[in-house]
Amino acid sequence: MSIAADNIERPLVLIVDDDEEIRSALEELLLSVGIDARCFGSTQELLHADLPERPGCLILDVRMPGASGLDLQQHLASNGNTRPIIFLTGHGDIAMTVQAMKAGAIDFLTKPVRDQTLLDAVTAAIEKDISQRTAARHVKQHVDRYAKLTPREREVLREVAKGRLNKQIAFDLGISEVTVKLHRGSVTKKMQATSVGQLIRIWELLPAEIREEKSP
Repeated sequence: MSIAADNIERPLVLIVDDDEEIRSALEELLLSVGIDARCFGSTQELLHADLPERPGCLILDVRMPGASGLDLQQHLASNGNTRPIIFLTGHGDIAMTVQAMKAGAIDFLTKPVRDQTLLDAVTAAIEKDISQRTAARHVKQHVDRYAKLTPREREVLREVAKGRLNKQIAFDLGISEVTVKLHRGSVTKKMQATSVGQLIRIWELLPAEIREEKSP
């Protein structure tokens, strides 16, 4: 692996806090255990930054001038950004905690926080992000392969995923059973499945908008 490729895979933690001393302390703590970090003094500063596409997480203060950390969480979620979030605040309450955790936050920590507690949360968040990115890459591969199927192959795949037999598919589509077998073999090869079970699992991983498409 090249140095550039290695850097892309290296985790990066984004810290958003309006207190410069806290930002610096958090950055030093993360760097001390070999984790890269970038600091921002406000949510707007983060949103206007040119960020590399690297695994990692966000450490957000809740109350800041302008948009709050909770506002940023909502904004990112509405834009499909699933990067894990850890809230770190000196002004937390139960309602805030519940709101943040329901929206998918990894943890809601109160300042001052023990170094190890924060590092444990960061480790869990980074592992979750890496897992999410790996899953997303696999789904994209499946979608790209699905796009190469012919309309008839897509119909056959849809029927196979329903658990229907070749003769049932042949009857429903008005084609011969031999033709169904040929299409089924082609689908299996194009989707790079090794069994019917795997083919069905791949189908279930496809986005809902694909699985819910009407047959032509």
